[in-house]
Formats: sequence, structure tokens, C-alpha cells
Amino acid sequence: MTPDTLAAEATAILSDLIAIDTTSRESNLALIDYVEDRLAPLGVTGRRVGNADGSKANYYATLGPVVEGGVVLSGHSDVVPVDGQPWTSDPWVLTQRGDRLFGRGTCDMKGYLALALATAPLAMRRDLQRPVHLAFSYDEEVGCLGAPAMIGEIARTLPRPAAVVVGEPTNMEVVAGHKGIATWVVAVTGHEAHSSLTHLGISANMVAVRLMQRLADLAERLATQGDPDGPFCPHHATLTIGQVEGGTAVNILARECRFAFDLRTIPGQDPEAILAPFLRACAEADASLRARFPGAGVEVVRRSLTPSFAPEQNGAAETLARRLAGDNGPVRAVPYAAEAGQFQQAGFSTIICGPGSIEQAHQPDEYIEIDQMQRGAAFMLRLIDALRA
Repeated sequence: MTPDTLAAEATAILSDLIAIDTTSRESNLALIDYVEDRLAPLGVTGRRVGNADGSKANYYATLGPVVEGGVVLSGHSDVVPVDGQPWTSDPWVLTQRGDRLFGRGTCDMKGYLALALATAPLAMRRDLQRPVHLAFSYDEEVGCLGAPAMIGEIARTLPRPAAVVVGEPTNMEVVAGHKGIATWVVAVTGHEAHSSLTHLGISANMVAVRLMQRLADLAERLATQGDPDGPFCPHHATLTIGQVEGGTAVNILARECRFAFDLRTIPGQDPEAILAPFLRACAEADASLRARFPGAGVEVVRRSLTPSFAPEQNGAAETLARRLAGDNGPVRAVPYAAEAGQFQQAGFSTIICGPGSIEQAHQPDEYIEIDQMQRGAAFMLRLIDALRA
């Protein structure tokens, strides 16, 4: 089989995957059903690892012998919303224009899933000495929430894999590190009153502004730290407030104000330690507000805590991926977070390498180049050859 042939088969699968709306707010079970239906005729029986209410599931399966030394092909099934984006073609229909394939999730990251599924029949026909493990997760886009349960099961139930390849879009270049991300929601409850009678109430907005200023000051301090010669760009941790909402009218002391922020850290930094002074300030504000009005206060909820991913010294996954991708470039790291850090935290040698460009991810008219699908196919064919030895 040639890379062009495998890429064409993967593109047909990609068309099916794009047609399944797996926006993170929706269930991904239709996609998991599709995966199982494709693998069942090959004699492959995988395992689902569902969420609490059964509306979503991770899925993992083994192609080939159940022995140590295999390679995990890991990717997430969910995609980001298309709401309000000016698409020029239907985002749920794979559309080719020139040398590009358009559709939500083409590069992030259903193109990689399609390549893995297209490779499955070949893996089952060849006399593999070591297996390919498929590992498809849910809710990566909203904080890497689904993968940890699946990673735990892989660690407990499968013979030890030698490497994990997380297929986030990297233009098929090997990426050895990513930042971690912690996301938090702060809800301030005040006490409503006429805006001219500030002594009779508490404006949640005014309290929230003071807390947000603490975060802004922290973001400025973080920007002065980090290693300018390191692989990350920007080279330091970043903190941004992404959402703010509060108040009823201009002449009413706001009863509620909520804001959400994310902190992206480089390997070796502890996000909870960085935020400890801010969290103490929130606790102090909470006590002060409650002392004035029993219903007032400050509530802080952590939504996600995804670990960073650090380059490994002579890592087995990086060595393998560089050989399969034909990549002898510099050590690379990315500012976004992914599930690679979770695999690494569980003790697996891990690398990121997948088709498509992160610059196209989350955009209207998201696309993947046909050449990237072909390069991904060549990677998969070399992987199968490597696992036969």
C-alpha cells in the first residue's frame, strides 16, 4: 500500500467523521459507534470508558498481539463550536477545494483519527510483533476532562506500551513539550441596592474588578519570568481572563458577577502554588462580604487542571516518532495544552505528532491539506513496518 492510497482511504473515513457533530457540548457516542462498527469486522473488540451519566465515552482497543512494547495512537473525538463563525461551506460536510479539505475537525483532530482507522485493517493483516493501541477520548477541548479515566485503565489493563503518539496538528513535525492549563471560575455574590445608596448594598462587579486586578498584576509578574532560551513561545507562563458577566442595570448595585480565567504554565511550575495568594484574597473577600450580608460571598471553582508536558531526555516516543516522520529538527514545544501531559504523568513515554496546522484549528473554514494526510499516511505505514520487527 502506498501513502497516497492510505490517505485516500482515510479521507473517505474523514468525511464520515466530519458528518458526526461531536462539539463538546454534544454526545460523542455516535462517533464511538462508528469506530466500533469499522473495527468489529476486523475482529477487534475495544472498551468504552464512559462519563458519569453515560452520555460520552472514551474508547481504546488493541490491534495485534496483546504484548508489551506497542504504540498508542491517541486523539480526541470532540471539536469546538462553529456558532457565529463565517463558514463558506457546510462545516459538517467534508468539502475539497484545491488541495485542501474543509470541515470542522479536519485538522483538530479527526484527520488523525481517520488515518488511525484507515491503518487498522493493514495492522490486522500484517504479522505484527508488537501492537497498535487506539485511544480516542472525549472533552479534550473543554479541559482534557475525559482522557484521565481512559489512561488509568490503559495503565491497569494493557501490557506496557513503549510509546504514545498524541496526534494534535503539528504539520507532522515532532513536538516534545506543551504548557499545562488550569481554568477557574470565580462567582461573586453581592447585595442589590439603588446605585446611589452604596452603603446599603455591595456591588459584585466592584468586588470582582478588584479580584481581577490581582490576576492582571500576576500576569505581568509571570511575563518577567521563564527561560528566554527555552522551547516555549511565549517563554513564560500566561494568565488571561476570558469571560466576564455581571450586573442587571447601570443604576443597580450588581448582585452577581462571574469571571473565568486560565493559567498556562511551563513544565516545573505548580499552578496552584502560583495562584495561592489570589485564592487567599478570594477567601478573605468571601469572609468580609458574608459578614455584611449572609447571602453575599465569593465562590471559586476549578474547572480543569491539565499538567504540562516536558521534553524527555532520549525519550523512546520521540526517538520513534522522529524516525517515522523523518524529522531531525530542533526540540519543539507548543503553548497550548493537550493530553500528552496526562499520558506522561501516568508514566508513558509520549510525543505529539499529527497532520495539519494548529493555525487552522478552531477557525472558520478549518482545513487540512491533502499533502498532510499523505504525510500522515506515510508515518502510519512506517509504524506498521516498525512493529513487525
